[in-house]
Amino acid sequence: MSRTARLFQLMQAMRQAAPPVRAEMLAQEMGVSLRTIYRDIDSLRSLGAVIDGEAGYGYTLIEDATLPPLGFDDEEIEALVLGLREVGQTGDPSLADAARRALSKLKGRLPPSQSHRLEHAVLSARRFHERPKPGVDPRALRQAAWNEVAISFDYVDHAGTATSRSVDPLGITSLDNVQCLLAYCHLRKDYRSFRLDRMRELTVSEQSFRPKRVPMLREFIERIRNDAFVSANTRKPDV
Repeated sequence: MSRTARLFQLMQAMRQAAPPVRAEMLAQEMGVSLRTIYRDIDSLRSLGAVIDGEAGYGYTLIEDATLPPLGFDDEEIEALVLGLREVGQTGDPSLADAARRALSKLKGRLPPSQSHRLEHAVLSARRFHERPKPGVDPRALRQAAWNEVAISFDYVDHAGTATSRSVDPLGITSLDNVQCLLAYCHLRKDYRSFRLDRMRELTVSEQSFRPKRVPMLREFIERIRNDAFVSANTRKPDV
């Protein structure tokens, strides 16, 4: 493998890995020595890549506009179109508008042959049942999660019980036909999910829980996966 190809492969490996990614993992994945990884990271930095971290602590790749743009193969374009169209159909108004803008920008940056494929993609997304409207501003909710600050809101559960909650917002996910906030609830002292359409009176605090959001979110998702696995394997067989 040429050095140039190895550098591109290293960039791709760092993009796909959960940051910070340790040099040992990169070396194992690429089949090279640790010394080579350290040397290649220095080379990428000299070419303009912004890479946080150092040996022993792991690395985080931050994309840099000075790097040459990546090309996309045909299936990658189909995947991008499908994802952006899905957001356009299912996202809140600001996010749906952002997806349409992103699709337009992407079309303008691609060569003519691929731009045509993007405009007339085989895959598409449609939603014929309207999703319940969120009771709070999703943009403010997303920003609070990014900023890693606690929020409070009023909530009504499926039984109609009203409570006031203070939580650390970790992420927003789509479950069936509703959107849910994944969070650590200060009231219950545990992870909880909250439907956005049942939330009211959002207040964003200045109480930071940085830098815990990413590991907390991973822990919550892993717990959800484990619960789903246990449920699937303890269910009575169909007769």
